[in-house]
Amino acid sequence: MGDIINGFDLMDVVTKGVKPPNCDETLQIEVTDAHDGIARGIWRVDEKFINGLGVAMGGFVASAADIMMAYAVASKINKEQTFTSIDLHTTYHRPVMKGDVIVEAKVERIGRRTAYLVADLFQNDKKTASVVSSVLIISR
Repeated sequence: MGDIINGFDLMDVVTKGVKPPNCDETLQIEVTDAHDGIARGIWRVDEKFINGLGVAMGGFVASAADIMMAYAVASKINKEQTFTSIDLHTTYHRPVMKGDVIVEAKVERIGRRTAYLVADLFQNDKKTASVVSSVLIISR
């Protein structure tokens, strides 16, 4: 079982090279930048994520966005806070194939208890999916 990382400490993955959560490694997603409510990364799609139709299964696409949105919100909270997703809505624009996918997430609005985020995924310079999420901010 992996170590539990709180929301604020998630930034140590980006800034200090701390081992990312297991879900990041399982999905083969690497965060390249996260600061001031914006996170970017690369999702390396291989045959493990491909369904019977020859494209990445939609749940993996949504998961890649969800992971990157976690880093975006983590870059906006303090050490006395953590967070959890309330909802996640994904719109698919085109299929994701094997290869690298750029994932960009942004905190659109953040209040005391709720944050609203958006994420876009791109492959070969074309948008493959757009994702929106609401996140509950939890004070300890």
